[in-house]
Formats: sequence, structure tokens, C-alpha cells
Amino acid sequence: MIKKSTINWGIIGCGDVTEVKSGPAFQKTANSILVSVMRRNRERVEDYAIRHKVQYWTTNAADLIENKLVNAVYIATPPSSHLSYALQVLKAGKDVYLEKPMVLNTQEAKILTEALKNSESKVTIAHYRRRLPVFLKVKELLDAKIIGVVQFAEINIAQSNTANLIAKSDENWRLIPEISGGGYFHDIAPHQIDLMCHYFGEVALIEKINTEIKDSQNNLVCGKVVFKNGVQFKGNWNFNASFDKDNCIIYGDKGSITFSFYGNELTVVSENKEEKYNFYNPKHVQQPMIEKTVDYFLNKNSNPCSVEEAAVVAQIMEVFIV
Repeated sequence: MIKKSTINWGIIGCGDVTEVKSGPAFQKTANSILVSVMRRNRERVEDYAIRHKVQYWTTNAADLIENKLVNAVYIATPPSSHLSYALQVLKAGKDVYLEKPMVLNTQEAKILTEALKNSESKVTIAHYRRRLPVFLKVKELLDAKIIGVVQFAEINIAQSNTANLIAKSDENWRLIPEISGGGYFHDIAPHQIDLMCHYFGEVALIEKINTEIKDSQNNLVCGKVVFKNGVQFKGNWNFNASFDKDNCIIYGDKGSITFSFYGNELTVVSENKEEKYNFYNPKHVQQPMIEKTVDYFLNKNSNPCSVEEAAVVAQIMEVFIV
């Protein structure tokens, strides 16, 4: 493989998520430039390219993948096309930054994992919350054992019809299981479950907690995970709630850490005292992760989130809903 000094990006699927959260970060990151974008709608992709000052645009993903100026591709389409596009990019010998959820299910995760073994290309999964200030602080506090030995963690997510946790789009594909994998749970839970795995390590046991409500969109999901280090985790997601809640509590034998996934505050209780921290996310929330991804593609650091790690998240999600 030819050694690269700059990552020349192409984006497949330049929709809403790429307007602020990710797209501009490819231009603002060192040794990185966005050279081509793709969307099936000609008028919209041309407009995107003009507004974001991108030199090339196309309505054909194959044209972008085969563009000799492009050496890495950000796949930002709905999950149903993640695997097929990723395999095409790997076949072309280029690196991949792949939106979450990585793929639709564990079977697709296995296919991608095997394909990567036979490729010289690199793949990073966009579990970008790992690199945001509040979640970095949680990791720092856990590593410093501020709350002692961690024993238990619990996530409670409830969303009413008026909540805004879910990104909006022209077509609400998130509620079409064939496209999203199964509803809002598949859209936001990957970040949350990934953080638990990032904090607590290898998984020993995954178990679904049965509920009386069953539907194809997985509006009510409950499950638990036991990690090999003994930490137990329980998650509850309710997308038909009459109230809104976004909360995670990690309990140690000397205190607790409380935070939300969409807020800016973190509370630590330890040794009979309480401390609060406030954080502010960057304008382009994926930029810290994209910076780490660029460095990884340039062989300057390790993978900030691997396919193997995301495959564990896919396995947990699948057990929770089956």
C-alpha cells in the first residue's frame, strides 16, 4: 500500500448528519481534505458541494469510490447500505470511516470482519462520543478510581413524542426496520452501549430482559451485560414514554458518577462530597473522532474504534431485541 501524507475524503450520503456534525470537520482536520461527495439527488448533492466548497460531486457511489483522488470514504448512508458500500470501498483498496450502527445485524458484522482480514485497508467506526469532553472525563474518573471499584452501571432512556434526541430527516427511515435495523433503539443505543464496552472491557454475558410489549421497531428494550471484570450493566430504552429521560449512573464501592448522553453536566459523588462538571461539545461533534481517525489512517496512532469493537455492540443489541 502506498504511504499517504494526506487523507483525501469522499462522502457517500451527504445528508443532514454531514451538514454540521461531521462534514465540515473533514476540511478542518489537519492532513485531511474533502474532495468528493455523493448523493442520489443531483440538485441536493450539487448544492452541498457548492456550499461546502467540495471540488467534485456525483450521484453514483461507484464513481466516488473509484475516483483516484479519493483514498478514504466516509459512509453516512442509512445502515441497510453500510455493508455493501464498505465492501466496495475495501475492494478498491481504500480506508473507511463508517457511521453507526456499523451494520444491520451480527451476520453482516461477521462478513465485514472477515473482509477486513483479507484487506490492507483500515476501517474506523463512528462511535464519536468516545472523544467528546464529558465522556472522556468519565473515563478519566473511572481510571483514577475516584468512585472506587465499579460495581454496577445503569442507563435509562425515555422519549416522548416531543423529545428531540433523534436526528430529524426528510424520510423517517429510522422507523423502517429494513433500513435502520429496527427503530430508534438502533439509532441511539449503539453510542450508549459502545461507551459501556469502552469503559468496562470484554463482555462475559449478555441477557435480554423480557417485556410484554413487542413490535418491529423495538420501542421498549431492556437488557443486561456482565463484563469479565465483574461490572454489571443494565439498560432500559422506552420510545413510547409519557416523559423524557436521559440518564446514566455508574456505581462504585466509594461513590457514583451520573451523566446524560445529550447534556453537558456530570456529577460525581464520593467520600460524602458532590462535585459537578460542565462541558461544551465542539461545533462539529465528530471532529475529535475524525482527527483520531485521520491519524490512524496515517499510521500515527491506533484505531479509535475498530470493527471488532463495534461487532460486540451489534451482538449486544441483537440479543436485547431477539
